[in-house]
Amino acid sequence: MISTRCYRLLLFCAAIAIFSSCSHKLTPRKSADYSNGAIPVKRGPYVLEKPDKSIAEKYSTMMGINRGDIQNGRLYSFIDEWYGTPYRFGGLDKDGVDCSGLVYLLEMQVYDQSVPRTCATQVNIIKRKYEEELQEGDLVFFDFDGKQYSHVGVYLQNGYFVHASTRKGVIIARLRDNGIYKFFSRAGSVMVDSTATAQSGGQ
Repeated sequence: MISTRCYRLLLFCAAIAIFSSCSHKLTPRKSADYSNGAIPVKRGPYVLEKPDKSIAEKYSTMMGINRGDIQNGRLYSFIDEWYGTPYRFGGLDKDGVDCSGLVYLLEMQVYDQSVPRTCATQVNIIKRKYEEELQEGDLVFFDFDGKQYSHVGVYLQNGYFVHASTRKGVIIARLRDNGIYKFFSRAGSVMVDSTATAQSGGQ
């Protein structure tokens, strides 16, 4: 009887050790290593998902369009999730995100494609377009503080785009607003076949 009890005790201890080991391996890191592109994002093949009615209503009203024009549920759910997040240079989370970081995350989570991390490199992977040719998902660049392509956002519809403003955080704004349109410098669609890789760094 004693040997059987000891045997069962040993089996029990072994089982605990095995499960503890598996549990440890499955525990996510508390802080992600952004330098290798290891960011906590929801990914998956790009498909056009219907938006929630409340989200479609909210953003169609905001941009002055029909609710039925809001087709990309994944895009507007992403915007809704990040809306109001404060600006933080080099940021990639809800504590703060910069303009190129927002584009980096949006392209990955919404369109399942990787783009470079900084404005200066993101501008190199677009197919240039005129303003009147812009479509939802295209990138728009601005020259702030006398620096070429120092700010970036994502075009939406009806002359609106989403970006991480240094003053107001993640917002939707009109491209032709007086305060920002004078800095508008380039725009275009992301080239899907680009060999762009995620890079670390700020805006």
